[in-house]
Amino acid sequence: MSEIRAYSQRLLPPFSGAVQIAQSDRARAQSFDGLSWEIHYLPRSPAGSGQQKMPLGYALDRGYYRVAHFESGQLTPYVLASNLNPAQVTECVAELAEFLRSSRVPFPAADIYEYWLLDGADASPLALIFSCCEEAQMATYPAKTEWTAIPNSKMRIDVTSEEQARNEPPVNHRVQAMVARRAGSKPRAAWVERTQGDTEQFPALLVREDWHTDAETDLCRRYLLRKAPILLMLQGLPAGVRERLEIAAKKHAMEVEQYYPLYPEVMNEKLMAAIRVEAQLRGGSRKSADPSPKTKPANAPLSKEMRILE
Repeated sequence: MSEIRAYSQRLLPPFSGAVQIAQSDRARAQSFDGLSWEIHYLPRSPAGSGQQKMPLGYALDRGYYRVAHFESGQLTPYVLASNLNPAQVTECVAELAEFLRSSRVPFPAADIYEYWLLDGADASPLALIFSCCEEAQMATYPAKTEWTAIPNSKMRIDVTSEEQARNEPPVNHRVQAMVARRAGSKPRAAWVERTQGDTEQFPALLVREDWHTDAETDLCRRYLLRKAPILLMLQGLPAGVRERLEIAAKKHAMEVEQYYPLYPEVMNEKLMAAIRVEAQLRGGSRKSADPSPKTKPANAPLSKEMRILE
């Protein structure tokens, strides 16, 4: 039986969740909700060319074939391409399916290489743009110096009557604009290797919350609290931050039910249970990948060090 590595990677930009990956030498299973898995297979290299190494990351790289679907303990094979060996595919797929039947999500985060937009005043981390799992992958990303918010079309944020009267742009758009202003006229970004949960120098919610004016602080707060059901998927959050997000998520029960399988821990089990009951009464019930309480962190930090990467 091949060694299987299970890990997760944040979906960026903008941050909109985490993909779960279980990977062996010849195949991998990917899930965006912790419930439904798509299995990909990589044929062996031609004779004499050496064995291919599967890179970490969730992109469907060249050479992979979609070969099966896994959900609720059931494996559904796809019709295979004619150049694939059915016996080899079946062996690899069955191995991953067996692993998934006994695994628990979310898997530990592996994307410890992060590309941060920097504050124009002091070059401190301002907002996270990209992340990846291997140092060698950093060179494949563009030198992007713009941070993007989730657009209003995908995450609507209520506006006040005063904002409506002034015909103000959506909150999402204004937060994105103020991050760009803070980055300065010549924005810079840098790659950093760090651990999850390191929030002394890095914003826990992936964008700075300390702003120069009350209006900017309020806009940022409204954006992040509306995004609470998604942000609760982050690993390594301080307890106080997670508690604040859980309270804010109460207004968005259907989204909480959708993302709950990928929450690494829950601070207030009673509140979370009430939110999920509300969602189920409203018709949003889904079978959870992990129905047990999540009162403890699912994963420990990956290391104790942080380094800047040139």
